Amino acid sequence: MYLKIYKNGEHVLVAACDKEVLGKTLKHGNTIVEISRVFYEGELVSEGELYKALEEATTANLFGEKTIKYAIKCGLIDPDSVIIIDCIPHAQVFRV
Repeated sequence: MYLKIYKNGEHVLVAACDKEVLGKTLKHGNTIVEISRVFYEGELVSEGELYKALEEATTANLFGEKTIKYAIKCGLIDPDSVIIIDCIPHAQVFRV
C-alpha cells in the first residue's frame, strides 16, 4: 500500500491506496476521480505502518480493496461508509 502524510499544524491528512490502483482514473456518471500519483504516491508501507498513520490522522482518504479491508479490520472505518467508484472501494475519515 502507498502512504503519504500531509501535516499542517495540528491537522494530519493521510492519503493511502493499494499499489494496484495508483494512477488510475475512475468514472462514476459524469464524475471523474483520479487516484493521483502526486497525491497518493508516498512510500510503500506495511499494514502496521498504515495503522500507525491512520491512528494519528485527523483526515484520511483511502482507495483500494486491501487498504479499505485493513482499515475496517482495525475498526478505523465503518464498512457502511465505504463507497464503490468504478469497482474500486473508497472511504474518507474525518475526526472532529
